[in-house]
Amino acid sequence: MQLGNFKSSSPAPVSLNRRLDQWLPALTGSLWSGVFFIILTTLAAYWPVFSAGFIWDDDAYVTDNSLLTAADGWWRIWFSAHHQSQYFPLVYSTLRLEHALWGFNALGYHAVNVGLHIINALLIWHLLKRLTVPGAWVAAALFALHPVQVETVAWVTELKNTESTLLYLLAVLAWLNFCAGRSRWFYSLALGLHALALFAKTTACTLPAVLLLVLWLRDEPITWRRWWQVSPFVAMGLAMGLLSIWWEKHLDNYLPKYHLPGGIDRLLIATHAIWFYAGKVLWPVNLTFSYPRWNINAANPAQYLWLAACLLVAAFLWFKRRPLGRGTVAAVIFFVAVLSPMLGFIPLYTFYFSFVADHYQYLACLGLLAGVAALAVQVPKKWPAQRGRFWVVSMVMLLLLGGLTHQQCRAYVTPELLWMDTMAKNPRSWLAHTNLGRLQAARKEFAAAATNYVAALEINPAEEEIYYNYGNLLARTGHPEAAVTRYQSAIELNPNLPDFHANLGVVLLQLNRVDEAIIQDKQAVMLQPGIMHYHFNFANALVAAHQTGAALAEFQKALQLEPDSELVKRRLRALGVVVN
Repeated sequence: MQLGNFKSSSPAPVSLNRRLDQWLPALTGSLWSGVFFIILTTLAAYWPVFSAGFIWDDDAYVTDNSLLTAADGWWRIWFSAHHQSQYFPLVYSTLRLEHALWGFNALGYHAVNVGLHIINALLIWHLLKRLTVPGAWVAAALFALHPVQVETVAWVTELKNTESTLLYLLAVLAWLNFCAGRSRWFYSLALGLHALALFAKTTACTLPAVLLLVLWLRDEPITWRRWWQVSPFVAMGLAMGLLSIWWEKHLDNYLPKYHLPGGIDRLLIATHAIWFYAGKVLWPVNLTFSYPRWNINAANPAQYLWLAACLLVAAFLWFKRRPLGRGTVAAVIFFVAVLSPMLGFIPLYTFYFSFVADHYQYLACLGLLAGVAALAVQVPKKWPAQRGRFWVVSMVMLLLLGGLTHQQCRAYVTPELLWMDTMAKNPRSWLAHTNLGRLQAARKEFAAAATNYVAALEINPAEEEIYYNYGNLLARTGHPEAAVTRYQSAIELNPNLPDFHANLGVVLLQLNRVDEAIIQDKQAVMLQPGIMHYHFNFANALVAAHQTGAALAEFQKALQLEPDSELVKRRLRALGVVVN
């Protein structure tokens, strides 16, 4: 009996590779599945942030910021030359609204930052699709999950980054609509969004370059008409840049110790920084809050390697621009152009600590991430049989980046964890030693605090704040003579800070060095006459010198500044003055 060919009624087995080939690309092709993936994975990656508190500089922006609570706060935010960090009126306005909603509960501030980051990632997906950039969804997911973004998203102070980026991306979208021939109102909308982005962070001044880059990427002619249309954006960015430079001077951030090297040294800093940032994007390890500050020496030939590498890459992109395509060239140009304000050509106060910081490349890194994504999605086109495996590897890489982000977020939960993580990765960070010492002193861990102050002074013996903090510790722990020495060292380095003189005056009075105390207290009052306790300290020193009339005058000034001060009232009553 001859058997015929057997034909099973059940479907043939489908290989795992084929299943993955069908399902995983659908994730990036489906709108809602792609949106949900970015939202859920980003929330999971940043989950530690929702239990985090406030860290460095958050006091200046939130917890000790009178602009958020004063009755005239709105006016002062926009129209006064306040000393509350830089001129970021939109950021302070947002923070004031947040304070009205949840006070000083850090959860609300962190939730807003994470939410803005997610919206930025989704906007990036939409914009890259509009520009027909391959791998748009992958680029957006990389942006959302890359650990180099943690410093921006997990740090309340960097609301200025997430908010400015949102407005920046919306301005690009409005520009695209305008250039596509839609309503001219889109041009006005782009200008308005650019102004708001500048009010959030001055680095949005790079937008005009990106608007022209978008035209070039779309192979549209950049006519004189287009240049004229971009010119108002340039003017706004230039005006805000000049205001920021003035504001830095207004904040005394151009002290000699903050000066950057000049000439060729700044070019060496900038080219080194470009490669540093690119390296952190492509290999995100040892990310830290404060990186070591490079020693720049124009006489060292090795330091020109970064500059030479930049010139070689620029030449390669120019000569290979046609085979590489506009997308690759545009990705690199975007990366460098958006980074340009933070590369060292313009002096920044933060360069005193380090020439680089992760949050400086929050938006700029999109150029490299989009370039990597565009190249990566070409792999399954060249090797169709491996498409399933490619998508598996892609998802694993995204989840791995999300895991690294989750881990990095833990360093931002408390100030102590932040400084300990910084010291572990940058042991010579005097900033970390000093701030950890202050936290320890507040918890009465005096020995540990002293150890950190000594370590900070060994690293940077020219920083007056370290001497001042160490002097406070010594005064508090019953070592007034040693405290005097530290305060005097601080004043020698910077005689213009009234707290230095005021605290030295208190300790000198404790040592019964009355005449010296009077000199220091008087100097504090002269430097900043509107502080109650400066007048109060001065009055106490005058009482000790038996200058009762002058002392009463200073007590009265103190009471005028703080009419409800029981401390001042008790001292006046002790001198026989009747007060209510």
